[in-house]
Amino acid sequence: MKTLLIAVHEEAHVLETLQRELVGRYASDYEILCEASAASGLERLEELHRRDGVQVIALFAASQMTTMSGLEFLRRAHALHPIAQRVLLIPWANRSDTRPLLKAISMGQIDRYVTQPGRSPDERFHHLVTELLRNWQEPRHAEPVVTVIAERSSARSHQIRDLLQRSGLPFRAHDADSEEGRAMLQRVQRPTGPFPVLVRYDGLSLADPTNEQAATALGARHSSVQGIYDLLVVGAGPAGLSAAVYGASEGLRTLVVDRETIGGQAGTSSLIRNYLGFPLGIAGAELCNRALDQAWSFGAETSVLREAIDLRSEGHLRIVVLADGVEIRARAVILAMGARYQRLGISRLEALVGAGVFYGGGVTEAQVLEGTHVCVVGAGNSAGQAAVHLAKHAERVTMLVRGADLATTMSDYLVKQIKLSANIDVALHTTVVDVHGSSSLEGLTLRDGNTGESRTLSTVALFILIGAQPHTGWLPATIARDPHGFVLTGLDLPAGTAAATMTRPVFPLETTVSGVFAVGDVRHGSVKRVASAVGEGGVSIQFVHRHLAHLHDSATRPVR
Repeated sequence: MKTLLIAVHEEAHVLETLQRELVGRYASDYEILCEASAASGLERLEELHRRDGVQVIALFAASQMTTMSGLEFLRRAHALHPIAQRVLLIPWANRSDTRPLLKAISMGQIDRYVTQPGRSPDERFHHLVTELLRNWQEPRHAEPVVTVIAERSSARSHQIRDLLQRSGLPFRAHDADSEEGRAMLQRVQRPTGPFPVLVRYDGLSLADPTNEQAATALGARHSSVQGIYDLLVVGAGPAGLSAAVYGASEGLRTLVVDRETIGGQAGTSSLIRNYLGFPLGIAGAELCNRALDQAWSFGAETSVLREAIDLRSEGHLRIVVLADGVEIRARAVILAMGARYQRLGISRLEALVGAGVFYGGGVTEAQVLEGTHVCVVGAGNSAGQAAVHLAKHAERVTMLVRGADLATTMSDYLVKQIKLSANIDVALHTTVVDVHGSSSLEGLTLRDGNTGESRTLSTVALFILIGAQPHTGWLPATIARDPHGFVLTGLDLPAGTAAATMTRPVFPLETTVSGVFAVGDVRHGSVKRVASAVGEGGVSIQFVHRHLAHLHDSATRPVR
């Protein structure tokens, strides 16, 4: 496969600089083509479109050209080479005028923008180019840590692949009846499974392992739990990881445990665009894995696939009991368990989870849905992000919305992007009442909320994002919650609920049990945004320090 980078610019000196920069850095691995006009650029792209074994992976176009704008050029080019990343080149004089550029990104007209190179070498320009190439190359060429071999449409296979995806572990997947799958099964002497079969890079194989067994074999479970911790964080989503980073960086012996893996609900988000410092967006899994590396760099310990089942107090210590019987002792606990998507309550649908029915945004499955029709249930930001991401791969995406519009529940930039997406349909006043298919999803029965009429819709995939339920069922009654199960903290605590257990005023983010705090989506009244969760996780450490100082003062205060 020949891979190409193509640049188009009408100013001769800029085009010369572009060619020098691209050829000098990347010509040994990629073919570089530079065109002096939009017309010649489109002619070349049409020619390449007709050739086999050619893949254009990046397009660079001047923002303004004689016959058409850069946006129009990239729109036409995208129709010919939809996989290519579209980059708009802007002059240095216009680099602060980013509002229309960010709007273009929001509307799906371009993928990136960068100031055109004005010197050699221009490392700002190369930073963007290498990031594009890394994003293209990693999922295709990363050396797999493990290969998953499973029966077609296996729900358990989806669970394992989702675990690997959110853990940031490169993997390959083969159907058990494929030529590659059969050959590998024979090689590890497991021709009949049971499936899924996981084959590690060194040849170790596991047949239908539990999540815990798979994680242990792949090095995803890290810390043995020993001694007393200053801080125990329950939950490894953005809120919990933020608390771990700031806690460990400020000298607290910190442990993070999670019932699943790193990332929480954010780890399933294909692109987070409203997080500070990432104007072009970042995948949820990548953001959380960066946070994990940061927490490790400060000495935080982590232990995933460890489910907490109880919390109790022993004097000034808080004891969290895990499902495997391990008890973790800590001076302070931060609850950051997040929330899970609500279910539709259709029994036949639940039987197809992982076999065409998915809770979450489709990061793992999107690339295998080329040319298909898929549906998204929900009207919040997560549903909007999922629809936009899936539309890059599926032929058509239908959003199924119970309410009368999207604007009351979804950010404006997403509503506009969905309206401008030619292959996204929005069905309002619509609910799913049944599913069709035995081993995999084949279709849905939908009901119109206005007329009561039902209709059938053929689809191969359904992504459900209809609100969240907190992971708080395991908490003791001493931790006060609202009627929906979200943890009450600080000023939201009912009057007098914490008086019996505390000898000081309740801190912000603190629960009804002293030294136990709640942050992120699990907390009552929280803003369901990654930035808010990260902020609460960081701020909570201030109150953890104040709690620990109070414990120290109480222990050293002379008895009268």
